[in-house]
Amino acid sequence: MKKWFGITIGGLQQKILNLVLIFMLAMIGVFSAVSFYQSKKLTKTVEKAREEQQQSIEQVSQKTMKGVINGTLVKTTALQAYIADDMFTDLKSDVLTMQTIAKGLFEHKADITPHSFSLPDVLNEGKPTAQVLFEKGVDYKNSKYLGVAAHMGDSMIAMYKNSDKLCDCFIGLADGTLLCVDEHSSNKFDENGTLTYFPVRERSWYKNAVEKNDICFSGIEYDTYTKKLCVTCSVPVTINGEIIGVVGADIFLDAMDDYVKRSSTESGVLCVVNSEGQVIFSSDDSTVFKVETSDNASDLRKSKNTELAEFVTKSLKQRTSLTELTLDDKPYYAAGAPMSTVGWTVITVVDKQVTEQPTQTMLSQFDEINTKAQENFTKSTAWSKRTTLVMIAALLILGTASALWVAGRIVKPVETMTSEIIEGSKTGKLFEMKDVYKTKDEIELLALSFDELTQKTVQYIKDITEITKEKERIGTELELARKIQADMLPNIYPAFPDRPEFDIYATMTPAKEVGGDFYDFYLIDDDHLGMVMADVSGKGVPAALFMMMSRILIKNYAMLGFSPKEVLEKVNDTICMNNNEDMFVTVWYGVLEISTGKITASNAGHEFPIFKDENGTFEVFRDQHGFVLGGMEGMTYNEYEIQLKKGGMLFLYTDGVPEATNTEEVLFGEKRLVETLNKTNTSDPKELLTAVAASVDEFVGEADQFDDLTMLGVVLK
Repeated sequence: MKKWFGITIGGLQQKILNLVLIFMLAMIGVFSAVSFYQSKKLTKTVEKAREEQQQSIEQVSQKTMKGVINGTLVKTTALQAYIADDMFTDLKSDVLTMQTIAKGLFEHKADITPHSFSLPDVLNEGKPTAQVLFEKGVDYKNSKYLGVAAHMGDSMIAMYKNSDKLCDCFIGLADGTLLCVDEHSSNKFDENGTLTYFPVRERSWYKNAVEKNDICFSGIEYDTYTKKLCVTCSVPVTINGEIIGVVGADIFLDAMDDYVKRSSTESGVLCVVNSEGQVIFSSDDSTVFKVETSDNASDLRKSKNTELAEFVTKSLKQRTSLTELTLDDKPYYAAGAPMSTVGWTVITVVDKQVTEQPTQTMLSQFDEINTKAQENFTKSTAWSKRTTLVMIAALLILGTASALWVAGRIVKPVETMTSEIIEGSKTGKLFEMKDVYKTKDEIELLALSFDELTQKTVQYIKDITEITKEKERIGTELELARKIQADMLPNIYPAFPDRPEFDIYATMTPAKEVGGDFYDFYLIDDDHLGMVMADVSGKGVPAALFMMMSRILIKNYAMLGFSPKEVLEKVNDTICMNNNEDMFVTVWYGVLEISTGKITASNAGHEFPIFKDENGTFEVFRDQHGFVLGGMEGMTYNEYEIQLKKGGMLFLYTDGVPEATNTEEVLFGEKRLVETLNKTNTSDPKELLTAVAASVDEFVGEADQFDDLTMLGVVLK
């Protein structure tokens, strides 16, 4: 035996050393096998926990979002039905009031002196008037009822004026005469100027009311004189068992159609279905809820889509809960609420996929957070293995026990975590941080990641819920504001069809939902046309409110007969009195004397007008600018005159036209505007404005519109 570095080779010491070496290698092998097994188990546990957590989040999110949609859509639909039904309730109330008045008069017929009455007179066109119509062969002058019914004239006129929905009201009498109130006197005559007969007792509203002997609503019909769609409400007047006549009133359905389209959203459809199961109003004609004529319209109660048929049938009878429908192979949420007065129903349909977008967004964020946590976990595990191997080399005796202790310390909290996540997937309970996870290693990091994700999930659901509600409310209000603003400006063309001496056309395209630009035109008298082009400082709702006030002030002073400079001076002083927000408006106001073509105008800081002379050339007229309206009280303004020849044109605009900017930050400019006007060979102001708008759009290209685009053109023929 030999000694080498103090160790006896071949002796007991060597054998002990060999035994220690063998034990150490065995310990390393055993520990390596145990570590490999635990690592695989831990990886599978973490992956399973991630899947369970993802499923739990998806279920809770979808359940929450469905609850929000259920509460919002059902209540909103019921409110829409209540609002839509309100106009028919008012109509019913007005008709019953007329019935009460008529009964009171005819019950005391013997004590009442007959009231005078008159036939329609074209001079009363546009003025609410009580007028008499009658059937062919009936002598209305000898009517035994008409003199008594005529006492209702003033009450019916007052009722008509006080209602923004009635298009007429009437009482049809049993002797074939009728007393009606409307403002359309001229259409009671044929092309020869002869008063047309009115078959009172043959009208459906008269026969239905007599047959039913109670109040009734007609279907949608065309009004006899205006040819507009309307609904008639009528009720008989009975004295001592004898039917004296039928009172009734009509409402046009233009307002209902506007209301339906205004109440729609980007992802939903709002429609009204009548008692026959036919769609009569819809915000989107590209869907199954397409509006068609009564001859072609299908009965949705008999649809091949049984889900849809059952839903429509139920919504005509009662308010429905949130219902899932499949329309054109796509899933939708739907809710319906009946209109009790007329037996119709309001139905709202929302794309289900749109409501699930918040859940998909949240799951995507969860995956990102989980991936980062898993990467951190993998790095930490690798470092832990290397550290453990070093410790085994230094601590041979405690190696096995330490390995088992470390393995147990790692697995126990993960198993607890897995158990809670599995329980949460079944009960909906979210993950919570506990003391068992506070191991001060990768397990604690993983637990903290799950806890942070849980808190963010709860807050995210709350935020999404509030954002969704607020977005729907703001979208609805801004759309309503845009519609109100558009309706405030003249938008029916030709504007003056009975005035062939001139033609006028104007457009306004706001940069936001609502804008600050506005135009206006109106006949001050038979020979003078007032024209306004203005631009309010700022954008959005504040500018729109200031615009409405300015427009009303200018028109009021103009209609009082003040000259253009006087109008601007008075409007400026009025605005300055209460202009705490320091807003202002630029205005060009002119008056065209139609018979001579003379234009008298005044400019308060607005763009220069452009005139087309008798040679057909457009040129900028650089008039003298005054100060803006609302800037300083007591300002005075200049006034000038310019002659517009026959065939000449006037073009007005706001700064949004010349200042339109393309993607290279280049302005459209005054020069390019004049060139566009001159190369557009037309005497039609609408074609001229359309050409300018197309030129601006082509120039701007993909750049955003940052200012309102407003134009007005007038030609003297």
